Amino acid sequence: MMNTPSFYNDVPKITLYDPLAEFLGAAEKGIVEYRYLDAVKLAGHACPTVAGAWLMARKALASLYGDELPVRGAIEVSFRDGQADGVTGVIANVVGLLTGAAQSGGFKGIGGKFDRRNLLHFNAGITGEIRYTRLDTEISVETTYHPEWVSPSPGMKELMQKAMMGVANAEERDRFGVLWQDRVKRILIDHADNAELISVVISGR
Repeated sequence: MMNTPSFYNDVPKITLYDPLAEFLGAAEKGIVEYRYLDAVKLAGHACPTVAGAWLMARKALASLYGDELPVRGAIEVSFRDGQADGVTGVIANVVGLLTGAAQSGGFKGIGGKFDRRNLLHFNAGITGEIRYTRLDTEISVETTYHPEWVSPSPGMKELMQKAMMGVANAEERDRFGVLWQDRVKRILIDHADNAELISVVISGR
């Protein structure tokens, strides 16, 4: 059994309509629900980067679709940076999970429908960190994440250094994990709707 911090359950879920899931009978009416734990499992860890990816996608989808269910597989995603730059690849994995956007190796579709390929791009000439574009309306949203607005807990950096050097005792290693997840919690719960943390700009294509 996987035991995780309890606050993961308090992170607002992301619900979408996936026409492919409906067509193949994988989800009733094509309603697909993602929880933050799904992103954690995909990445293999929880950190400010994974948290930021989740919040950026959530805000972008809400801005693009309003009260409608976002349509998975009908959103093009472009990153300002290269896939191997910084943490872009990690963010792209989470965003791809939620939007269905993929590069050339994605799902090829069935009978000309449900093609998820070539919807995920890098090194785009955009101002924001990520641009999300609805394929049906061509309305775009750009998001940028500012994790510096939520500072690490005092002492975390020192404990991390000791843990990385292999000189931290069991209590210190546990304490580091607690402080690390405390920052993730503050990002996802306390500052989830902070416009300074996640900036959103809506524009045409």
